[in-house]
Amino acid sequence: MSDTAHAVLPVDLNGMTAIVTGASQGIGKSIAIAMAARGAKVAVVARNAAKLADTVAAIEAAGGVAEAYSCDVTKRESVEEVVDGVVEKWGKLDVLVNNAGVTRDNLLPVMTDDEWDNVIETNLRGMFLFTRAASKQMMRARFGRIINISSVSGLIGNPGQTNYSASKAGMIGFTRSLARELGKRKVTVNAVCPGFIESDMTKALGPAVMDEVKKRIPAQRMGKPEEIADGVLFLASPQAAYITGQILTIDGGMIG
Repeated sequence: MSDTAHAVLPVDLNGMTAIVTGASQGIGKSIAIAMAARGAKVAVVARNAAKLADTVAAIEAAGGVAEAYSCDVTKRESVEEVVDGVVEKWGKLDVLVNNAGVTRDNLLPVMTDDEWDNVIETNLRGMFLFTRAASKQMMRARFGRIINISSVSGLIGNPGQTNYSASKAGMIGFTRSLARELGKRKVTVNAVCPGFIESDMTKALGPAVMDEVKKRIPAQRMGKPEEIADGVLFLASPQAAYITGQILTIDGGMIG
């Protein structure tokens, strides 16, 4: 599936401004490219400046508008600088996609403090910091879309990923609670739970493991980053104004 496939989705984001964290690769990059293709101005956020430049280049080559912000999502000052910078540059902030995340897999009895802390701080604290800063802007404007990229691991768990699963389950609880807080201000808050998606991370598992994984998926294949982006596009759109506090699972039917 190419990025041009997004043209079939009737979503118009013209005039909207978005922040996408973890946009240097994989799902985040695909989301950023898809949003820009639908007319949004997109601030792409990650630690790796070189990879962010590739995302911006891809967006601009297709005629879109993007700006790169190198940022450690666990640092409050850096996060607030990004949000303030986006509002100063483009005048508002309509959409926040919290996609930045890491894995540090290990069995719990031998999991180190750093392996636990790094995952929880990046995946949960990063979402909290960006959402807190962005929600203030959205509440004043009485409009906003907050979309948190969780995982099926947050719904069903995964051996060797107690830290990652805990962080992703936390994102779901955060989403449902915040939706109740911000609904009156016309700010929606939803989460997307991808299943197994084609990425450098899943390729590293090797063909034998991936063949076993595919057997667990009714669709009999891995998902594509663009298919996650399509779900995010809809939740960011005007058509999704009455959808909030929901968890959209995109996993080929894996968890039913």
